[in-house]
Amino acid sequence: MLNTLSGRFLILTTIFVFIAEVLIFVPSVARFREDYLNDRLERAQIASLALLADAPIDAALERELLENAEVFNVVLVRDDVRQLVLSSPIPAPIAATYDLRDVTPLELIRGALANLARPGDRVIRVIGTPVREAGRMIEVTMATAPLRAAMVDYGLRVLILSAVISVITALLLFLAVRRFLVVPIQGVVDAMRSYASAPEDARRIIEPSAGLRELRNAELALQSMQMQLTAALRQKERLAQLGAAVAKISHDLRNVLTTAQLFGDRIETSTDPAVARILPKLLGSLRRAISICEGTLAFGRAEEPPPALAWIALADLVQDVIDGERLAAGDHDISFAEDVPPGMTLRADGEQLHRVLSNLVRNARQAIVATGRPGEIAIAGTETDEDWIVTVTDTGPGLPPKAREHLFQPFQGAGRKGGTGLGLSIASELVRGHGGTLTLARTDARGTAFRILLPKTIMRLDAA
Repeated sequence: MLNTLSGRFLILTTIFVFIAEVLIFVPSVARFREDYLNDRLERAQIASLALLADAPIDAALERELLENAEVFNVVLVRDDVRQLVLSSPIPAPIAATYDLRDVTPLELIRGALANLARPGDRVIRVIGTPVREAGRMIEVTMATAPLRAAMVDYGLRVLILSAVISVITALLLFLAVRRFLVVPIQGVVDAMRSYASAPEDARRIIEPSAGLRELRNAELALQSMQMQLTAALRQKERLAQLGAAVAKISHDLRNVLTTAQLFGDRIETSTDPAVARILPKLLGSLRRAISICEGTLAFGRAEEPPPALAWIALADLVQDVIDGERLAAGDHDISFAEDVPPGMTLRADGEQLHRVLSNLVRNARQAIVATGRPGEIAIAGTETDEDWIVTVTDTGPGLPPKAREHLFQPFQGAGRKGGTGLGLSIASELVRGHGGTLTLARTDARGTAFRILLPKTIMRLDAA
């Protein structure tokens, strides 16, 4: 019972209702005591009316009147005359006097608690106002034992009734909570369990049906999470299938590229100046392509090997990237610029950094070509005491909002129609392998700028 929401609600409701009834109990007992005392005053006043008769009353009648009124004597003030109307021997001295004419609720409560706290039989004086203006004041003396017994009896009946009311109220609330809260929550839990058993099955996604706003919001949040998770699992499955296909393609492509490299080696001895100028770049591209294929086959998935760090001249690497992209641009009006300080070197994996810059420049070139307008692509290099910084800027149309939301996520950050979104993902992973970051510095109608930051920490550690 204590481990269920409805069970705890039942117990707490019973306790709270009972506490509320107990808080009502004290004023109720105080009110009962006041009514009890006023009733004795009224009885005493009625008994005193016997003196208005012309015939005198004997002692036996007087004693009977006092017993019926449950008092020892009656004092009546009429016409400014204080008169002992009925009297009998008082068994003990008067212990307290209570005036009911101008009593406050706090005084009533204090008096009721005092009567309950003292179990003995005492004699008290009670003063009140006669009913129907039959005098200015009426005063009686009476015993407290009958008063206390009546108060205890009344209190027990109130407590029993309070307990019954609290239990019934709690039971009704228990049933209501189970019907309108616990059962719908259990339905959500069952839906979660069903979905967990087969998250790829879209038929197990919950359909919000709760009428309560809070519970419906929970169902909507669960539905959104399940839809995203199902889509992610499907994408993961597609990526796994793609990885297997890429491994197979890389195997065959490596063989083709190896053959192409052999032919390139054979024509290396050509005396044609154009061939001599282009051939080293062609062979370098073939070596990089073969290295990528071999890396894919070695790891069996799209994880990059750790970078082989070495000191490289940034200007030479940038020039190599620009030469390759200038050839790819063909007749399109695209200018390339580089701003790298002479002699600037940095420690990085030359092949991986070449791939990073190639991906960024290729994306920029394709974006400018897609607009059909002239454009410019620039690569700049700077350094600080802590980092090397390389920026790639272009004057293209900028990245669309959808591409910015998933910029470095594979198959989601494509910035143009027909793109795969792999280039930026690969570039970001390669830069992270160097301990650096690849960030989007700016993108708007004037163009796009990417910033590569490579820390010098490794160099200082080696120097130490």
